[in-house]
Amino acid sequence: MESSLKLESGFDLSDLPKDLLVVLQQVASEVGITRIALVGGAVRDGLLHRAHLDPVRGLPDLDLVVEGSAVALAEALREHLGSDRLPHLLVHGAYGTVEMAVDGVLFDLATARQETYAAPGQNPHVIAGHLEEDLARRDFTVNAMALELPEATLLDPHGGWEALALRQLAFLHPGSVADDPTRVVRGARYAARLGFVLAPEALAQVRTTLAAWPWVWRLGDAPELAPPSLATRLRMELELLFEREPWEMALAHLHDWGAMVLLDEHLQADQHWRRRLRWAWRLGLPLLSALIAGAADPLAIAARLQLPQQQQRLLAESAELQILLASQEVAESWSTWSPAQWCKALEAHGWRPDAVALSVCLGVPMWQPLLRWWGRWRQVKSPVSAKTLIAQGWRPGPALGAELQRLRLEQLNKQVLGR
Repeated sequence: MESSLKLESGFDLSDLPKDLLVVLQQVASEVGITRIALVGGAVRDGLLHRAHLDPVRGLPDLDLVVEGSAVALAEALREHLGSDRLPHLLVHGAYGTVEMAVDGVLFDLATARQETYAAPGQNPHVIAGHLEEDLARRDFTVNAMALELPEATLLDPHGGWEALALRQLAFLHPGSVADDPTRVVRGARYAARLGFVLAPEALAQVRTTLAAWPWVWRLGDAPELAPPSLATRLRMELELLFEREPWEMALAHLHDWGAMVLLDEHLQADQHWRRRLRWAWRLGLPLLSALIAGAADPLAIAARLQLPQQQQRLLAESAELQILLASQEVAESWSTWSPAQWCKALEAHGWRPDAVALSVCLGVPMWQPLLRWWGRWRQVKSPVSAKTLIAQGWRPGPALGAELQRLRLEQLNKQVLGR
């Protein structure tokens, strides 16, 4: 599809800095670039407003693709506009992309490229290409449209407009999920944010591909051997899901599509993820860690995704705490423990409060005293300060610390139990 359709009632090119398009064309010509196009979310969302009157979200970050060197164009733009108007310029050499800001408007400028995958799930091999080849490498047809500048001619070689009118997400080719399974997570993000559904053939591709599991690495293999799309890139997509989207709706889509098996089969069957994550949100815990905590082997998934070390320690400490709580000694006596006994048990191991809070989210039988410790009991202090005890004759050292702890726990029981 090719037309002169303009986004008059959606994203309006007149919102850009007045002379930017003129300057862009002029500088592009000087460095030998003949084609420039606006791609990505700005095109999709502008057309979405036209088709369904979805709200206009204001001027978004803009993605521009050029046939030629994006880096050369960005450097020439900075020379032409000056550092006052173009102060931000960040080059990513591996993919020929540049992040820049012009008059406060953020741009991603990229060289048109084509991609091939040596094996399913691996990072793609990238070479320079034409605009149409760049559109063909994208995730969904609604994201594979472009407005070629300066006339804002719509290029839609994959039927994106038709899918957008139906509010459907359709993959561009039958091997899309096998090449890059993170596209499924991205689909859940778009579905939750935009109110879309997977097209029937797209849903069939997701389920068929996951059932076939075309990746060499399999669940249970060494985490460090997982391909990027089942490891770090999968983590990044999930982080974006939690940071930017209605995450509960997006996760519901992944469960409905059977896609939680990308993390763990146990998580796909998990019936308690909503409760766990709602509690984690209330208690200020990292939601991705809270999701993983419900897996059969959370530490293996954390290692595969290369979660930050702090989050891996959180999961490890929570696992240790659950072992303690499941021990026969604790299981048979915890219901009679005083607040002071709970403090001794939880604090003896040096576990961080967040690890205790995560166990609350997991719904262990004794979650109520754990929550009380996290919220109140651990905050109680000795009614007598170390300075006062020293003035009374105590010497600094372990004995002084033990006395302060005894007084603190005595004070805690008095506050809670009245004794």
